Amino acid sequence: MWQRQNYDDPFLTPHPDPSPPPDRFRWARPRRTLFRSRHKIIIALILIAILGMIRLPTTQMSTIEIYNSTTIPYAAFQPPEAGRYRAPDIVDAFQSYKFRNTCNVSSLDLHTPFSPLCTDQASMLTAMSSGGRIGLDAPYLPRGCDMRWFTTEEICEILGRFDKVVLVGDSMLRHIIGSLNILIRKDLGYGAVTNWNFSLQERKECFCNEQFDVKACSVQGIYKTEDVMAHDPESVACSNPINVIMEEIVKYPIPKDELDRLADTAGETFILGHGLWSNLDLQMSVNWLDSVLSVIDLKHGLFVTPNAAGKEKPDDWIVTQGNKALMLYEEAMGKVVRQRGIDHLGTWNMSIQSNKYDGVHLDMRGNLVKAMMVVNWLNLVG
Repeated sequence: MWQRQNYDDPFLTPHPDPSPPPDRFRWARPRRTLFRSRHKIIIALILIAILGMIRLPTTQMSTIEIYNSTTIPYAAFQPPEAGRYRAPDIVDAFQSYKFRNTCNVSSLDLHTPFSPLCTDQASMLTAMSSGGRIGLDAPYLPRGCDMRWFTTEEICEILGRFDKVVLVGDSMLRHIIGSLNILIRKDLGYGAVTNWNFSLQERKECFCNEQFDVKACSVQGIYKTEDVMAHDPESVACSNPINVIMEEIVKYPIPKDELDRLADTAGETFILGHGLWSNLDLQMSVNWLDSVLSVIDLKHGLFVTPNAAGKEKPDDWIVTQGNKALMLYEEAMGKVVRQRGIDHLGTWNMSIQSNKYDGVHLDMRGNLVKAMMVVNWLNLVG
C-alpha cells in the first residue's frame, strides 16, 4: 500500500545531522559561499577588462583626444574679435550720455557682442531678422553672426556718407528716427523729442522711456535732424553734416499732397515701414509700397516690418494684428519687397521677448536696438 512520505522544510525543521546538507539543497547553503562566488566573478570580469584594454589597437588609441580645459571649441558664442574696431562693443556706449543713470540704460543691456561679425549685407539682414533673446528683455543677439553696436562718433560718420536718409511710414518708423536722435544727441532723457520748447509738464511727461508714448509725446517727436540743428545745435554730437528726415505716410490710397511732399524730398536712401495701419492687409501694403516707389528715386531701400505684439495688445486686435498675423505678414512682405529690389528687415524675432510700451510699440530699449539694426544696414550699403 502506498504511503505518503513526509518531507521536512529545510528552513524550519532542524536537521539531526550537523554535517553539511545534501547536494539537493545546494541553494540553501550558508551565504558566505555565495559571496565567495560573487567575488570570483567580479575578479574575473576585471581581468577580462584589463586584457581588453591591453589588446586595444594602437591606431584606435591614437584617436583618443584629451580634453583641454583652456579651449571651448563648441561654445555657443565666442567673444568678439580682438582689435580697435570691435573694442567699443564690449563697453557701455551710453556711459557719457545725458541722464544715463536716471534712465538706467546701458548698451550692454541691449546687445551682447560675440564673434564672428557679419561681413556682408545679406548675412547681416538674415542674422538680425532671425536673432532673439535668451529670456524676457535680455540683451538681443543676432543669429549666426553679430552686428556692431556703434559709438555716436561712428554713427555720425555712417549717416554722413549719405546726402539724405528718408524714413517713410507710421509711428514705428517715427520711433526709429527718435532713437537715432537719441544716439546722435547722446541724450537718453530727451534725445527723441523737441525738449528745447518744452513746458515743465512736458518735461515730466516725455522723459526717458516716456518719450515713446504715442499718445502724450508723439507731437513732440523729432521728424528732421535739421530741426535739431536749427533749435538746439549744441546737443548734436556730430561734427560732420547729417540729414535724416521722417515722412509720416500711413494711409492708402495716399493723399496727393503727401505724395507730392515725398517726391520733393529728393532722397536716394529710404527706410520704409507699413502694416498696422492697413490692418496687416498684404495687398493694401503692396499698393502703398508701389505708390511710394512711383514718386521716389530709390538707390538704397530697406523695408522694416512691424515688431511683435505684447500682452497689453487690445483683445479686439488679437486676430488681425496678433503675433500669428504679424509673423505671416513679415514672411509674405519680405518676399514682396525683395522682388522689387528692396532689402527686408524683420523685427518680430528681435521683439517677441522685449517689453512693449503699450502692447504695440517697443519701449526706448527696444527702439534703440531697432535703430542700431538700421545703422548696421546703412554701414554696409553706404
